[in-house]
Amino acid sequence: MATIRELARLCGVSPATVSRVFNNPEVVNAKTRTQVLRVARQIGYLPNESARTLATKKSFMVGLVWDTDHRRPGWRHPFFQEILVGLKTALSGRGYHLLMLATSGDTNEERTDDAFVRAVRRHNLDGVVMIDSGTWDPSLRRLAESGVPCVSLGRPVEGPRATYVTSDNVGGARLAVRHLHERGRRAIATITGPAHMRPGAERLRGYQDELARLGLPRRPEFVVEGDFYLSGGHAAMRRLLEADDRPDAVFVAGDEMAVGALVAIGEAGLKVPDDIEVAALVPPGLTTVAQDKDGFGTAAAEAVVSMINGADAPPPRILPATLVVRGSSTPLLSHSRPARGPGRASRPPSVSPLTR
Repeated sequence: MATIRELARLCGVSPATVSRVFNNPEVVNAKTRTQVLRVARQIGYLPNESARTLATKKSFMVGLVWDTDHRRPGWRHPFFQEILVGLKTALSGRGYHLLMLATSGDTNEERTDDAFVRAVRRHNLDGVVMIDSGTWDPSLRRLAESGVPCVSLGRPVEGPRATYVTSDNVGGARLAVRHLHERGRRAIATITGPAHMRPGAERLRGYQDELARLGLPRRPEFVVEGDFYLSGGHAAMRRLLEADDRPDAVFVAGDEMAVGALVAIGEAGLKVPDDIEVAALVPPGLTTVAQDKDGFGTAAAEAVVSMINGADAPPPRILPATLVVRGSSTPLLSHSRPARGPGRASRPPSVSPLTR
């Protein structure tokens, strides 16, 4: 079995430098760190985790707190999956492992207010990352207030060593609505996320703020709540299409819902963007407001590791959203509204979503 001294000799560095690469990688320059890790893989060197923990008083484990209730589909949402990959990659590059903390909420014992605090202590975790999947019970607030280094993704938290990372949901929504307006659309509807979730509420606010700035009226019938999933977008779009006065563009608050909206538009015999324009965060073809999913993971890893190493809680990070224009939104030849009969529209709406 390869030793630390053998690895140090092959890399031309001291054993202390090798130790720092595995125990405090942030203090070693990137070139040296990369070389040591590459040679370690080649010769099969693995640090003694028990000795490492005793020497550093760290477990090099970060807990991931995510609502695992089997009755909720959050696990399957691709947005969360991409964030998870980015988080795991960023933590691995800093020498940390990710441990899932799962409490399903099916028993009273699991759902006590200090359930997550006890889990952190039981596993000797150095810090935690919390993903907001729509539920936020007292056990999560207690964890943020416990003094454990804690980073929340998507929802503000308060605590002595707690911070959060989120997207500019308001700004992203305003970008989408402004883009549709610039394309000549004036009857712009929205399919929102759930009102109780921060991204849904903020994207609705951005939509409303931009309508006001552009001098467009708020029309209650043009606001339909969705659920961030394909079926919710499909049902919401059908409601919009059944109205006597259809929109000529739709801002959808999530990419999966935008796909559902497109299906509903197609079922109605309409085309995007000729009839309805769609602006959303979805796969190619749709105009999207892109969120930095890798940036979520990297920012969370940087924040939690810095607090583990003794730094104060960093200020919250709000990651910018970027408009990506694709084929689902094209200019109208005229700013005039298309003629339409009762319950009919000669044009379907454009669709523009914001990723979730």
